[in-house]
Amino acid sequence: MRTSIRRPAVLAASAFAALGLTLTACGGGGGVQDEGAASSQKGAAASSAKGDAATDAGGSEVSGSATSGSDGSGSAAQTGAKKKPAAAARVCAADDLRISAAKQDGVPTTHITLTATNVSGRTCTLLQYPLIAFGDIQTAKDVPAVAKSKPATPVVLNAGAPAYAAVRINNGGVDEENRAVTSFNVNLFAADGPAEGSKAVSAPQGGIAVDDAVAKTGYWTPELRNGADEF
Repeated sequence: MRTSIRRPAVLAASAFAALGLTLTACGGGGGVQDEGAASSQKGAAASSAKGDAATDAGGSEVSGSATSGSDGSGSAAQTGAKKKPAAAARVCAADDLRISAAKQDGVPTTHITLTATNVSGRTCTLLQYPLIAFGDIQTAKDVPAVAKSKPATPVVLNAGAPAYAAVRINNGGVDEENRAVTSFNVNLFAADGPAEGSKAVSAPQGGIAVDDAVAKTGYWTPELRNGADEF
């Protein structure tokens, strides 16, 4: 009796063990298959990532050229470039101007007005103030300028347009320092200092009485000013 009872138990245990081995073998096979699939998926993902990177790089190049212009034909530098400002008018030279002198109102005459007219036929910029020499051009001292008469911006003269400068020549009255002047020289400024050459200007009719110690000139301005109101 004891032997017949134990034997089925042994058989059952053996069968259970065999079933466990079968399940383990099945599970192991599935595990190998899963690992292989995972490796295959990792390889595919890496390959896909490389392909995407190459596509992105290529896409960037295509995108860069496409955004350089609406039709893809321009360059990024061209579309991003700002329009250059118009060039400033060239500086007036002595030969571009006709300069004349006239007495300002008042007796005695203490101021004259210089008028510089652009006769060049094209626009030019008249810089600073007239460099006036009431005497020999080689030895005479230039008449100093009055700073408060300086305009906010340089005077740009269109063809045929005038500019003006008021000039004090004396303090009025009879003075032994005054001397008669019938003509004088006027020079201009270039961009880097006094220009080459000068203009000989005739004094107003009857000549003028000049006191070199008090003579002063205003800056060129686009409107006519009364020098007596300023200096």
